[in-house]
Amino acid sequence: MRLVSFGEYGSRVGVVCRDGTISDITGLIPAGSDRRHGVMRQVIESYGEISSRLVDLESGGGGQRLGSVTLSPPVTDPSKIVAAPVNYLDHMEEMHQLSHIDSLGVFLKAPSSLIGHGGIVHLPYNNRRFDQEGELCFVVGRVARNVKVEEADDYIFGYSVLLDITMRGGEDRSTRKSFDTFTPMGPWIVTADEVGSVDDLELRCWVNGELRQDARVSDLIWGVPELLAYASSVMTLYPGDVISTGTPKGVGPIGEGDEIVAEVSRVGRLSVTVTSSGAMFSVTRGGTAGPTQPSDEEPG
Repeated sequence: MRLVSFGEYGSRVGVVCRDGTISDITGLIPAGSDRRHGVMRQVIESYGEISSRLVDLESGGGGQRLGSVTLSPPVTDPSKIVAAPVNYLDHMEEMHQLSHIDSLGVFLKAPSSLIGHGGIVHLPYNNRRFDQEGELCFVVGRVARNVKVEEADDYIFGYSVLLDITMRGGEDRSTRKSFDTFTPMGPWIVTADEVGSVDDLELRCWVNGELRQDARVSDLIWGVPELLAYASSVMTLYPGDVISTGTPKGVGPIGEGDEIVAEVSRVGRLSVTVTSSGAMFSVTRGGTAGPTQPSDEEPG
């Protein structure tokens, strides 16, 4: 099942029907849901109660055309976005890193950096390099704390595609990756039962039609269960939290007018454009520090 957020600030949730239309399911959210949470989080929290009705709507069709609505990030207000640094060996090599996730742990991105499919990435500075990083992400379905690896699948609601837009340099990862618009996500969440095993999923990312990244999810150093288990040992995870699994080799510079497309098989295809309009001079001096980046001439 594919679920989307749309409307003003993602105020509506819909199921993508078999005929390609969207059936609005916002009205099915139980009255007792926590209204402090966004509507997709409420759907996730109450999914067990309403899932049978969603299946009927999915097969019925006849809703709004998918192309007629502006999509928001599938979860507009996760309590946190947890991200995996250096989780592919080939990316470790291209960045000339001496360590990877088993030494680095995880880091956080600001939820305010989220945008949806078709959105615009705004580059803040005109004297810094920014790169695209295509990733598979997953959405937590229930409260998770100290989860065992072998039980991790029980805590995953579904999967989506994410772009971890990154400023290169020596500043902390959470700073370099948390600018507004730096976390495109979407176009939807595909429920875990429909995706099945993630090991055979393929991840690709293009910039202006040029294929930059091409990898299999099975090449992750820490797979999805290990990531969820580790993250839940550090912090309590809540329904709607987003965990991104890391990027493979092929990161490269992006700039004004670029179109970035990231795709994960059986999950979806996410597209955004880039603008540097209004970019200013960076006030921090990290541009010449940090990991050695791939050359501009040969990204990845």
